[in-house]
Amino acid sequence: MPKEPETGYDPTLGRKFVFVTGGVMSGLGKGITAASTGRLLANAGFDVTAVKVDPYLNVDAGTMNPYEHGEVYVLKDGGEVDLDLGNYERFLGVDMTSDHNVTTGKVYKHVIERERAGDYLGKTVQIIPHITDDIKRRIREAAEGSDVCIVEVGGTVGDIEGMPFLEALRQFASEESDEDLLFMHVTLVPDSKNGEQKTKPTQHSVKELRSIGLHPDVIVGRNERRLDADTKEKIALFCDIPTEAVFSNPDVDDIYHVPLMVEDEGLDEYVMERLALAGEALPHAERDNRWRELVTRARAEDEPVEIALVGKYGLEDAYMSIHESLKHAGIELGVEVDVNWVDAEKMRENHRERLRAADGVIVPGGFGVRGTDGKVEAVRHARENGVPFLGLCLGFQMAVVEHARNVLGLAGANSAELDPGTPHPVIDILPEQKELDDMGGTMRLGAHETEIEPGTLAAELYGDSCVERHRHRYEVNPEYIGRLESEGLVFSGTAGPRMEILERDDHPFFFGTQFHPEFRSRPDRASPAFVGFLDAAIDERDAKAESEEVTA
Repeated sequence: MPKEPETGYDPTLGRKFVFVTGGVMSGLGKGITAASTGRLLANAGFDVTAVKVDPYLNVDAGTMNPYEHGEVYVLKDGGEVDLDLGNYERFLGVDMTSDHNVTTGKVYKHVIERERAGDYLGKTVQIIPHITDDIKRRIREAAEGSDVCIVEVGGTVGDIEGMPFLEALRQFASEESDEDLLFMHVTLVPDSKNGEQKTKPTQHSVKELRSIGLHPDVIVGRNERRLDADTKEKIALFCDIPTEAVFSNPDVDDIYHVPLMVEDEGLDEYVMERLALAGEALPHAERDNRWRELVTRARAEDEPVEIALVGKYGLEDAYMSIHESLKHAGIELGVEVDVNWVDAEKMRENHRERLRAADGVIVPGGFGVRGTDGKVEAVRHARENGVPFLGLCLGFQMAVVEHARNVLGLAGANSAELDPGTPHPVIDILPEQKELDDMGGTMRLGAHETEIEPGTLAAELYGDSCVERHRHRYEVNPEYIGRLESEGLVFSGTAGPRMEILERDDHPFFFGTQFHPEFRSRPDRASPAFVGFLDAAIDERDAKAESEEVTA
């Protein structure tokens, strides 16, 4: 006879949990606040992990439109998750799995499958306890092996879809020792027209939280500037917490400065004291200070490097990891990087000059036919004019298509994904993929190894091999590889029958990857592909400057 599942609670494990909720409005930056808190705890010597709770009914983020939810971030195990997981990996310096992203879809799917299998012994399956028990189990399992687990609850307090998760957190509070968990509430403190910081939205948000049975231990106020002393006192009075538990998180020019800002506020020390961790933390003189040194590193006073990002989504969040990877490469090379979005659909009408002004061109990944002609045109511009080029996933495939059309003269060459009737499907589903009935089974996701040809640009950047994350279905068609590898194009990285890296031996820097190197780039470990690309773009910028001086 099947047994009812355990809740997963074990009071002897001694894990600490920091639950982060948001109030007033979404998009406040509670994920960055949570990640920054985790970074500071890691600096103090603790093993920190994170969980992102997304109350939407999707099982994962794989089918979401970037306009609605930003980029789909891919984890090493192939999990397609919310972009906040990318921030956690970058801030904490850890590789996460799909278990660190808990969605309503995952929870309900699992509970319903158990009910169909008869695992609940004929009982009525309800939100409480079955759904909430599964939520708690997932959070506790994701926290295993860590000292502290930061749990960010997506959305805003009061959202109906988030109620089961907040109820699960209320149960957590009764199951765990007071010193093993902390509730942090991130809320907007707007300015009035006369510059007064208004606390009423925060008061109402905390009132809503308390009506659910949760009481914040810490309130972090978001504003363009630091909270005034009287603002903190007013929030403390009306929200029933000590004044020293109210912290500022003002706007900064760079999100990597947020840990420095909240550290200056003393947030990390308060959290450690509240969680009874202060006595176990490293002394200040022994704490890891590399993050501060890294993000405050001086940059050259030269003109910024101008990069054209040719895509179809006019939203920075849709390409967040690319923006961050360029920033990481800029930190390593000591330069500022300006990224200019070029609309791949309207390039001919509006963006040719922006493309011509760029020191380097990136064509990113994506799905669907929209904007692909503009991406092909951008590849051609970079190839013909010797402009440093980096093609990622679909950008890699568009480089193959451009070479087939404009160098080899294969009229109508295209990807079979974009044009099923193309006379030259240089990009296609591999034969073994066509035998699969489940379309999802044809998707190549997660970390895979690429073997690299010696003596190539890829070998110079990566060495003998690399492990990078993938998210694509179509591949370079093996039937065309012989013809494609002529007139300067080289496939320098492979994984069995799959072409993974391309480059040109007749170009200063022309590099394409079927994988997504942006997903493994970190502030202290910039992606080799992006470093090589940006280094070449610096040379292009300097060459332009010299040419202008000679002309003058």
